[in-house]
Amino acid sequence: MAKDTLTITDNRTGKQYELPITDDTIKAIDLRQIKVKDDDFGMMTYDPAFMNTASTRSKITFIDGEKGILQYRGYPIEQLAEKSNFLETAYLLIYGELPKKKQYEEWVHNITYHTLIHENIKKLMDGFHHDAHPMGMLVSIVGALSTFYVDAKNIDDPESRKKQTFRLISKMPTLAAFAYRHSVGRPYVYPDNDLSYCANFMSMLWKMTEVQYQANPTLVKALDVLFILHADHEQNCSTSTMRGIGSSRVDPYSAIAGAAAALYGPLHGGANEAVLRMLDEIGSKNNIPSFIKDVKEGKGRLMGFGHRVYKNYDPRASVIKALADEVFEVTGRNPKLDIALELERIALEDEYFVKRKLYPNVDFYSGLIYQAMGFPVDMFPVLFSIPRTVGWIAQWEEMLKDPEQKIARPRQIYDGSGVRDFVVMSKRG
Repeated sequence: MAKDTLTITDNRTGKQYELPITDDTIKAIDLRQIKVKDDDFGMMTYDPAFMNTASTRSKITFIDGEKGILQYRGYPIEQLAEKSNFLETAYLLIYGELPKKKQYEEWVHNITYHTLIHENIKKLMDGFHHDAHPMGMLVSIVGALSTFYVDAKNIDDPESRKKQTFRLISKMPTLAAFAYRHSVGRPYVYPDNDLSYCANFMSMLWKMTEVQYQANPTLVKALDVLFILHADHEQNCSTSTMRGIGSSRVDPYSAIAGAAAALYGPLHGGANEAVLRMLDEIGSKNNIPSFIKDVKEGKGRLMGFGHRVYKNYDPRASVIKALADEVFEVTGRNPKLDIALELERIALEDEYFVKRKLYPNVDFYSGLIYQAMGFPVDMFPVLFSIPRTVGWIAQWEEMLKDPEQKIARPRQIYDGSGVRDFVVMSKRG
């Protein structure tokens, strides 16, 4: 009977090593026994960008990139987008099960009544220049929250962690809205606890002089669905950043500020903005053939297509594409949509892109919807940060409870200079 082991022959020495296989993986530390000399450090793996290295075991999100599957705690993303709402999905991600009625009501109450922020945070926000990027403001202020909530350092206390969870999920929309209002020179709007999570966020963004802002229900639902789709996505750049920072046992505000900083990058949270810029560059459907030709010749990039994980149609893109029609019925059709649809049609039929498994991802349509709803492109990564906070917290909580986790410390292969003697400046040639 076959054993769950991997036999490695080191051709340098002729020695054989038998390594146990668990869940189709071997432990990298088991390679350390492979040495030429007894005083060697031992074999390591070299994996830039961690393309094929698992750093943790997780029960939160499952992805099958070949089949285009995304599940939160076992629930298909399509079902959650259709039947759930963001706060219910947030509870699922953090606690592992869908809430019962009483649990849900308590959860919503706790999130709702932590939305206000300390008045001094407003002063901190006011210190930014009027044209400061909203995401830069958000990253800074989330990190600053660790100085307002010093009890957050008690990360081994479950009650303290629960309190920080309420605070982060509830305050992130407030901070995001305040950053937006500051960037456009409008007075801050305080949270309205009579409104739902997304409706309250939209009120803080766009309320002017009315007694209570009444957001369009279709747009509230659309934003709620978008938040569900962005809540978690396994060990992506920002999540692995959060785990790396959190492994030092720092408070969650500092760890999530670091995660948000990673999300700030154009290859992560700014990808949907890049799609809009590409569509603007194309200009009209008539220019698509020449644009496709340039991409094939390496003169441009097809933004919003392809994914590090998905080698099939991103399931989130399917949900968003259907959602777009509902949004555009309210806002009017985004003129870029016709270009996007035609670009998608051509790309999915072109052997060049099919062969490379370049299918639309979540960023291809999300930017079109956000723009139609009135969000400036600078707000796109901020909008990403609000729901992803839930995923970051779930991953942080899981990491703290994992006995195998230690402070993150990747190895390196040193290929610099050998030992050299110092030469004083007057004698350097």
